[in-house]
Amino acid sequence: MVLNYNGWRDTAKCLRSVAKLDYKDYQVYLVDNSDRNKEEEIAKLKEILTKIPHLSIVKFDIQTKNTGFAGGVNLGITYALENNFDAVALLNSDACVEKTWLSRLVRAMKYADATTGLMVDETGEKIINSGDVYTRWGVPEQRDEGLSRECASESGEVFGATGGAVLYSTKIFREIGLFDEKLFAYNEDVDIAWRARLAGYKFYYEKSAIVYHKGGNSSSSAFKTRQVFANLPVVMWKNVPGVMLWPVLWRFFLAYLMFFGFKIIRGEGWPALCGIIRSWRLWPHALYERRKIMCGFRAKFPNKKSRRAQLEIIKKLIKPELPFKNIQRLKKFFRLS
Repeated sequence: MVLNYNGWRDTAKCLRSVAKLDYKDYQVYLVDNSDRNKEEEIAKLKEILTKIPHLSIVKFDIQTKNTGFAGGVNLGITYALENNFDAVALLNSDACVEKTWLSRLVRAMKYADATTGLMVDETGEKIINSGDVYTRWGVPEQRDEGLSRECASESGEVFGATGGAVLYSTKIFREIGLFDEKLFAYNEDVDIAWRARLAGYKFYYEKSAIVYHKGGNSSSSAFKTRQVFANLPVVMWKNVPGVMLWPVLWRFFLAYLMFFGFKIIRGEGWPALCGIIRSWRLWPHALYERRKIMCGFRAKFPNKKSRRAQLEIIKKLIKPELPFKNIQRLKKFFRLS
């Protein structure tokens, strides 16, 4: 599943790398979510598809409006569910994969229900992600971000996986539902990780599955700021169980306020404020979804002992410290304030 958004050149590179995969039992579901130069994007993509040999495109789904990352990938996931696929892979259109990427993720499925690999920058020197981490501060982290490739963590279980390069078993979506389209973009994969974890599913990071990510081209800094400030509280309210919520809550609001101050200093106070207002508007949605998620958790783990055991598994995967990048931002905030 590949989602194009105003970037046919990057999508072309992505699809060419997919065509070279050594794992051949797959089909590509391509969605165009562009909202600029729509006709050119579609024309270029159609031309590209005719020039890439050995690429099995099952459908080129053209959307009339931008439905966000969540809405776009849900189209491909729905197709996979309706056609009884065992798994569905999501891949950012500005990413390119090594030919063994998918086969190694498939082999790693014996350890978990969703697998992710090592995401590095275009040069292959710096790590972008080696699995997602959630912290006691209610803030997610891209594990190993910014480290040299040689410092990548060894393969093993992780809290969650970036939606930019991941293989999910379709049984996850059959049980917990699709990506939350109210989130639109950013942290929707953290939401999925929480919901899957509360349903008893596992995530595994396979170090040898390599993906190169260009990054930072599909959305503006202001848009990202607005979405992150809107979605972080929603993800927390929806998913963090009551016994874990209160220790997280005070830390989250402390960090959230300081991040807001940092954004004001950076000249992004307005988009951050817009995000905060949107999070308030999503409050009823978060509470409604929380009831469903927690009812599902209690149904999956019907007695206190089983629920406590599952929460202990989750707690061990939650990092106590703030992400390093956010610590650096807070230090800068205190220097400048």
